[in-house]
Amino acid sequence: MRRTLGRSGIEVSALGVGCWAIGGPFWQGAQPLGWGEVDDEESVRALRRALELGVTFYDTADVYGTGHSERILGRAFAGHRDEVAIATKWGNTFDEATRQATGSDATPEYLRSAVEASLRRLGTDRIDLYQLHLNGLPIPTALDLVDTLEALVAAGKIRAYGWSTDFADRASAIASVGPHVTAIQHSMSVLEDSPDVLDVVEKHDLASINRGPLAMGLLTGKFTRSPTLGPDDVRGIAPDWLSFFQDGRPAPAWLDRVAEVRDALTSDGRTLAQGALGWLWARSPRTIPIPGCRTVAQVEENAAALAKGPLAADAAAAVTALFSRG
Repeated sequence: MRRTLGRSGIEVSALGVGCWAIGGPFWQGAQPLGWGEVDDEESVRALRRALELGVTFYDTADVYGTGHSERILGRAFAGHRDEVAIATKWGNTFDEATRQATGSDATPEYLRSAVEASLRRLGTDRIDLYQLHLNGLPIPTALDLVDTLEALVAAGKIRAYGWSTDFADRASAIASVGPHVTAIQHSMSVLEDSPDVLDVVEKHDLASINRGPLAMGLLTGKFTRSPTLGPDDVRGIAPDWLSFFQDGRPAPAWLDRVAEVRDALTSDGRTLAQGALGWLWARSPRTIPIPGCRTVAQVEENAAALAKGPLAADAAAAVTALFSRG
């Protein structure tokens, strides 16, 4: 399965890999923002295995692991750069030495320095998709960045750009003025639909990059009500914007929702995770889910969903019926 990355003409696999988790632990003050400790060698093996299995789209951000995720991604694909499309993000400031996220900067000057730093860490001469990583940035401030982004396209530093935002008005605003806008990254899964943003990407011929397609792990089926995640995991001490986990445990209401959709998602022999990915593909021909990974086994399970394709219409309709009941 293939997708065209919006109006850029860049062709990618219909499945991507999200690289937040492979960045390892980082914090904002005492708040953990990573997914706990990682094995860098396993991360490299997992990324390379994903490519072997036909996954060509990889999404990271400069702040993930305060630069570490980008470095691992660059290491994994050294010598294979032309075989993959790399997306990264900017807007958050950080200190690599202390692994602390320190704030945000939405100025054109910071944008120019951030893209150069990402290119160095990734070990590449261009970024295929460069995304603003400030979800709720005021629209006028974001639009002030378009001229700089267009200059970076003209210079060959980036091929296309987008915004990681869950707000349809923000997505529409930048798509309306940015000639090389090609994607909106937004939270979307079988547990939380995103019809307003999907309407925007359809209207403007964009790609829908689906962050959190497995609901922070809930749609893998591995969680029960009892596990407690560690203090270096963002799900262990969940910030306000993370509703799927509470006090280091899956939120009971969301676990109940997973149980409700399980039969529909696994009705044709898929795993729960594969069904969740299939639902996203059935939802729109523009969706590109980017489940995270930390192991080769996770990559292999997710990539196997490509051969199964979109969820069958009756199964997808059953999930939609569950949505309609709230």
